[in-house]
Amino acid sequence: MILDGRPVSEPVGCRDGSGDAMSSLVVPTLVGQRVRLEPLTRDHVDAALRAANEDRTHYGFTWVPDTTSDMAQHIESLLSDFDARAGVPFVQFDQATDQVVGMTRYLTLRFRPEAPLPFGVEIGGTWLAGRAQRTGINTEAKSLLLKYAFDEWGVARVDFKTDARNERSRAAIERIGATFEGVLRRWQPSQVPGEENIFRDSAMFSVIDADWTAVRTRLESQLH
Repeated sequence: MILDGRPVSEPVGCRDGSGDAMSSLVVPTLVGQRVRLEPLTRDHVDAALRAANEDRTHYGFTWVPDTTSDMAQHIESLLSDFDARAGVPFVQFDQATDQVVGMTRYLTLRFRPEAPLPFGVEIGGTWLAGRAQRTGINTEAKSLLLKYAFDEWGVARVDFKTDARNERSRAAIERIGATFEGVLRRWQPSQVPGEENIFRDSAMFSVIDADWTAVRTRLESQLH
């Protein structure tokens, strides 16, 4: 994994707990063969909107902005409410075309009191343009995020969750090697258009530190 050409120790702080808590969570660009994950900025509005509107067929369970104002407001909310201890958003670039093809983020970071690095984190808020789906981009993006969480932050657990009805998303999460843990009923508001006042059931998955070696090997085999 290449971290924007910089040593890992430069942006992420120290695993022994030393260093500034906020700067320790500044994640650099994560680069793979198929995908590049760049920290989200306001400059990404137009490119993200083009990707979002390329093919909206598969957004039935995921809210993805479809207008300039909605995309700008969405990105503004992620950045103006940004707290590195709460979430770290990225845009996803297709390495072959150098074009934005989606977004993803770390969220629901969990910390021991006074600890500079999290012991648990969720990977979510993910969507991809139509042409980027089933290309290996999603698998490699998840691999990069898992590697950073386990190898640099030293987390004990990474969570994934999706609408319990979303069989495609559930299959994709299981394909990377995450363990299904059950369904939490009425866990959060639905993101399905027309269901704004309905609470959805969420299927919960995880990868824990004891799983990571096997999951990493599985991902590497899928990518190569």
